[in-house]
Amino acid sequence: MTNILLMRQEIILISIIMILLVATIYKSKKDKGGVNSFALVLVAILTIVGFLPSDTGSLFGGMYQLTETTILMKNVLNIGVFIIMLQSSSWLNSEEQKENSTEFLIILLSTLLGMNYMISAGDFLMLFLGIELATIPTAILAAYEVKKLKSVEAGIKLVLLGALSTGISLMGVSLLYAANGSIYFDILSETIVNTNLNVLGMLFFFGGLAFKISLVPFHMWTADVYEGAPIPVASYLSVISKGAAVFVLVMILFKVFPVLQEAWTMAVYIVAIITMTVGNIFAFRQKNIKRFLAFSSIAQAGFILLGIIAGSAMGMATVVYFVLVYIFSNLGAFGVATAIYQATGKEEIAEYGGLYKTNPKLSLLMMLSVFSLAGIPPLAGFFGKFFLFAAAASQGYYWLVIIAVLNTIVSLYYYLLIVKVMFITPNENAIPHFKSDNYMKLGLALAAAGIIVIGLVGGVYDWIFTLSWGV
Repeated sequence: MTNILLMRQEIILISIIMILLVATIYKSKKDKGGVNSFALVLVAILTIVGFLPSDTGSLFGGMYQLTETTILMKNVLNIGVFIIMLQSSSWLNSEEQKENSTEFLIILLSTLLGMNYMISAGDFLMLFLGIELATIPTAILAAYEVKKLKSVEAGIKLVLLGALSTGISLMGVSLLYAANGSIYFDILSETIVNTNLNVLGMLFFFGGLAFKISLVPFHMWTADVYEGAPIPVASYLSVISKGAAVFVLVMILFKVFPVLQEAWTMAVYIVAIITMTVGNIFAFRQKNIKRFLAFSSIAQAGFILLGIIAGSAMGMATVVYFVLVYIFSNLGAFGVATAIYQATGKEEIAEYGGLYKTNPKLSLLMMLSVFSLAGIPPLAGFFGKFFLFAAAASQGYYWLVIIAVLNTIVSLYYYLLIVKVMFITPNENAIPHFKSDNYMKLGLALAAAGIIVIGLVGGVYDWIFTLSWGV
């Protein structure tokens, strides 16, 4: 019993899913709002329990592993999911979605369950099961608004391209198994040598995960899927799905492929430069807020690679810290977009003109969010990027850091364009003043608090650093 409690977060998550499933069967359409509120309470409990002290160890012969680092990563994702659920409440309680709102939450939490198993995987089989459990429900979420053609298209694209990326990853795993005779991470870390077959297997696996993170050239699906999916789903894909994939990539590169570091650092170096640059260039051209944030997230993924390429404890800590900062910053921007869309149905950036005069609080939060994404001090995004640059520079990647700094400067322009539209651009048909429900207000407040507090409280990074090498 003690050992099985190592999976306490997964057990609680499965219990929540089962409770919601039973509630869906027995509750009428009118009672769905109460079920959604109950789901928020349960996920809040899950988030709190995640921070309670826990033993570490392994289960199922090493297939499942729990360390201080994996606990931290799961807690980061739990926080993000809780905020997304808060911000999705008004959308779920709308007349169009109310009937199926609980089903939406069940699918959402199922993907989180898969991501937990991805993070705690001790071999490629458990990792593959976790990826599939996370990916298939995500495609359902993308196509959730079945009456909208773009939503259905987004789901189909995610299924087809997700299958392709999974096939690429499995090809890499097959090559690694052929060369080493095992799929367990601990054994592979001891047996892998620098051969062409192992390098090829590692690159195939990296390519499969690069799709999940939206790294160039595996990014082409991102903007279309984000635009077609409901805004809460686009938000989920942008922060939670991407964050889980980043955590998995970091752990496997550090834990399984340290011998091949020379090969994967070269791949990461090239991909980082291309991803940052392409994400910034295409963000300039976007008129739709979801497509804009999609290419912004691609550029941010390029910055994340600076921590990965460091290949050190500092690099590991900076990646986890940056993902935490990125979750709050992106959820702030997506939260404002969700509130506006729910109240007015508007998604175009030009329609945000004059927003400051009618909805000043939303304008200020959007400004904080994009400033944090841009890396403007003293917000959390500045420290996140600073630590990433410092980690890469500590390993001698000065040219990469210079290119990243130049990309950061370029990104300031298109982030400031949104601020200009909201605060300066006149608009006779400005979005009228509206009030969001209390759940949305709480979700936006948590995002704002995270952006400000994480940047000002230096102990957050120190705490993450102390935990981040127990991979």
